[in-house]
Amino acid sequence: MLSMVGKPSTMLPNRLSVVSRSLSTTNQKHYLVLGAGSAGSVMTHRLLEKNHKVTLVDAGSHGSSHSRTQLPSAVKNNPLHFWKFQIPSALTYNLRAESKANWHYETTPQPLLNGRSIDQPRGKCLGGSSNLNAMVYVRGNKGDFDSWPPFMSEEKDAIGWGYEDCLPYFKKAQTSHTPNCTADMKVFKGFDGPLEVTNGAQFSKHVYPGKPEKLLRSPLHDALLEAGAECGYKSTPDSNGYSQEGFGPMDQTVGMDGARCSTEVAYLAKNLDNPNLTIVQGHAKELLFDGVAVKGCSVATPDGQSMDIMADETISSLGSIGTPQLLMLSGVGPSDHLSDHGIETVVDLPVGQNLQDHLEFYMQYRTTARSLYPVGNWLPYPHLRVATGLEWFLSGAGLAASNQFEVGAFLRTGAGVQWPDIQYHFICGAVIGQEEFVKENAMQVHVGTLRPAARGTVTLKSKDYRDAPLIDPRYLTGEDDLHGLVRGFEMTREVMRAPAMEKYNSGALNFDESFTYSEAAEWIKANCHSAYHPCGTASLGPVCLSDGRVRGTRGLRVVDASLMPNMTSGNLNAPVIMMAEKIAEAVVEEGGGRKKERVEMFEGGDWMNSQR
Repeated sequence: MLSMVGKPSTMLPNRLSVVSRSLSTTNQKHYLVLGAGSAGSVMTHRLLEKNHKVTLVDAGSHGSSHSRTQLPSAVKNNPLHFWKFQIPSALTYNLRAESKANWHYETTPQPLLNGRSIDQPRGKCLGGSSNLNAMVYVRGNKGDFDSWPPFMSEEKDAIGWGYEDCLPYFKKAQTSHTPNCTADMKVFKGFDGPLEVTNGAQFSKHVYPGKPEKLLRSPLHDALLEAGAECGYKSTPDSNGYSQEGFGPMDQTVGMDGARCSTEVAYLAKNLDNPNLTIVQGHAKELLFDGVAVKGCSVATPDGQSMDIMADETISSLGSIGTPQLLMLSGVGPSDHLSDHGIETVVDLPVGQNLQDHLEFYMQYRTTARSLYPVGNWLPYPHLRVATGLEWFLSGAGLAASNQFEVGAFLRTGAGVQWPDIQYHFICGAVIGQEEFVKENAMQVHVGTLRPAARGTVTLKSKDYRDAPLIDPRYLTGEDDLHGLVRGFEMTREVMRAPAMEKYNSGALNFDESFTYSEAAEWIKANCHSAYHPCGTASLGPVCLSDGRVRGTRGLRVVDASLMPNMTSGNLNAPVIMMAEKIAEAVVEEGGGRKKERVEMFEGGDWMNSQR
């Protein structure tokens, strides 16, 4: 039975309030999914596929579950905002202060970052952070996943989390549109999943089929790849395939219609008229326990009322900030910390510990090549910006149809590092905050470390669910964390002065190229920021079993980035979607979540003796 006590909440578009509902078959269950983000959208879709009933709760209401070709309906439902989600090049709009689709979290002041509080945006809408992110599709490295199973070594009959256990679920989620995909590349890709993934190497060929005269690719893209080779680095045609290491094209979650393919579009949109789905707009306040069994969740509605939603199983997919907050508010967490806030402990677990995040910084250069600047700003060429937008609205093509991160690199900082610990995102422009491009032709490399040793916390500010939790990543407290960033700076400076880039490089824009090691370190501490990849706060092993069930409880499961015991080497959206696919199968199929696929992969070559 589904019962809701109190005033029914405001539903998201096209959904009806339901007070009670009986299950129609003996095998049908009712699941309460908290959070309609990357993981929650996947879980909802897969549960509905098996004819289960789902109540999906999310605090946000903005978003667009429409493709670019469904503009009339999209405009009707969200006339002022839908384009901010759908146009790939508009990726920074929902990071701005005025966005209602963002929780706008901040960290506590970070002592080793000169006391700065660092922005931590999180999605507050259908699709969650997949509607806010940069659409960079990175699976991570085989070594990341192979480090996970030891955390669950004491669990009998655990579902596996090594790379071979995860690959089938990456493929299940994906429809790859990479042109000229060789047989060796195809073994790593999926071709019939909900999530569309395109590739920077052939980007212009899918937005302008058969029109080579309209190639979008900048000479700077090819110059970066050539510069990497000139410096002795490897190249890789597919960083999500045989070898992550090297310079090459980047994958992006942009569909063939030129629009962002969020999990809202990929997984939720097709279910909005499913009678087994109820979507409730509300803020999860507290899990409802009967002993150690979770029976549902108390939800605050936008009008300030409260409702209790009961279900056979509750799944928290609120993300690595929201999930630990809800668990601790409900009595699942470190008993001393809960006691400090007057919360009775139900299960004493290290919830909120093990917080991990990536740091990065921008190295900006003036360039002689034409960059995104003339299009990226309103002035002095407003007609160019208008024309670019109109082109996207009319055809889904042009510069607006790319996230602009079409090439990048995964590199190692030194001999003895087995797999890449530095990532580049490259863009043919230089940005000022999240607002606009610098008013001259420029380019920038986003340089970030991939496996920092720092471990932080998410803790409660108070027992009031409306108070954002305290987020303390403890940036740079890990041994060699700062050294890794400085090495990334030095390596990038070398690449950007290689002959292929030198002819386009007119000098550094936001730093001094003559920086010594210590000067670079101080500059990094003053200028680095989060890559927005928090994870690990309800991790597999210490907090959750291998299928996401929370230790010591019944009827409660976590499915989101909180589960990661160690963070992956790259952007987190693709791994989170994979994890949800894997756990969803474990939930709905007896013996599910256990597929394996063995493939040959590059595992570092002479990594003990060589840095490149």
